[in-house]
Amino acid sequence: MVREVADQGSVFFKRNSRQFVIVATAAGLAIAGAKAYSSWQQAQPSPETRVLQISTPQIKTVTALGRLEPKGKVIKLSAPSSSGQGSRVEKLLVQEGDSVKTGQVIAILDNRDRLEAAYQEAQESVKVAQVNLKKVRKGAKIGEIEAQKAEIERVQAQTTGDEREQQETVARLEAQWQGEKSAQQATINRLQAELKNAQIEWERYQQLYTNGAISQSSYDSKRLSVDTITQQLNEAQANLQRIDSTGRKQINEAKTALSKINATGGKQVSAAAATLDKIAEVRPIDVEAAKVEVNRAIAAAKQAKANLDQVYVRSPQDGVIFDIHTRSGEVVSNDGIVEIGQTNQMYAVVEVYQSDVNKVSPGQKVEISSNSLPSKLQGTVAWVGWKVQRQNIINTDPSENIDSRVVEVHVQLDKPSSQKAAKFTNLQVKAVINVDRQLATDN
Repeated sequence: MVREVADQGSVFFKRNSRQFVIVATAAGLAIAGAKAYSSWQQAQPSPETRVLQISTPQIKTVTALGRLEPKGKVIKLSAPSSSGQGSRVEKLLVQEGDSVKTGQVIAILDNRDRLEAAYQEAQESVKVAQVNLKKVRKGAKIGEIEAQKAEIERVQAQTTGDEREQQETVARLEAQWQGEKSAQQATINRLQAELKNAQIEWERYQQLYTNGAISQSSYDSKRLSVDTITQQLNEAQANLQRIDSTGRKQINEAKTALSKINATGGKQVSAAAATLDKIAEVRPIDVEAAKVEVNRAIAAAKQAKANLDQVYVRSPQDGVIFDIHTRSGEVVSNDGIVEIGQTNQMYAVVEVYQSDVNKVSPGQKVEISSNSLPSKLQGTVAWVGWKVQRQNIINTDPSENIDSRVVEVHVQLDKPSSQKAAKFTNLQVKAVINVDRQLATDN
């Protein structure tokens, strides 16, 4: 009985102690909470100075207007500027919507025939220059060389003949001069002998006349004979001087002519020999000059080929013909001949307000929409412009058409979206740029 009472007391004690612990713990927590609340309440500002804090909603998208463009924008293909003003299209080889490849001929201009003829002429000039170079390198023809050798022989023979003939003339004049002098000297000698005899006879007759042996007439006749012979002797001596002077002069003239023949003949032979050397010699300077002519002809041919190539207006890239501005027979317009774009890769050029452009960066996803599109297009920001400019794309809401400042952002469409947008170049679209991920990264 006592044991049961003791057991009950033990149980009661255990229960009461457990409850006590719980109550005590609760009381301690209450006291600590009251103190903490009191401290917090003291730290809080008074109702008069408390500031109301309002959280700002996070911007997740940037919306802007834009337009669809092919890769590289739309190219207006025109005639080359070197073709001059008023170029006319002879033949147009494409239609709107045709796909073209890089280098494909789009149109042919009307000056093709003239430039083709100029190119052919330039090619022939190259051939002529090349043949002339071969001739210079090979030298003169054998026939020309032999003909010049024959000319040298002819000049030498003629010179020899002229020399021989003139030498004979000199010899003849000298012989004639000697003969005439000898004959005249003989005449002088004869007259001198006659004069001597006449003087002796006259002196004898003079003695006889003094002695009165002969008459006056006989004496005078002897004296006249002396005078006559003396006069003849003087004339003969004068003739001898004339013969000597004339003969010497003729001989000197003949010898001068002979010397002239010798000199002239030598010069003619030397000139002919020099001509032969010139014909037979292959001079390096002549070869170089011929090479220069070949190079000049080749350069002219290249220029003619370049001019001819410009007649064929070719596509600078793969793409599609958007529009035709000039047709066959028409003068090339100021807008060119055709418009070409690379529609296999389309872009949206979006005009983002300058206040929002700092939220946009390459790699962000973009959703493109328009009432003209069958469905929304998807793309990625590829490039953000560096220049702030006036807004060019106008909203349909007149109240929003203000003088806004924007920055161009290029959005590259994915392949399915590019296929959908291929026929909608310059279509106005609305772009929604997802900037949430970028902002989260910045935060």
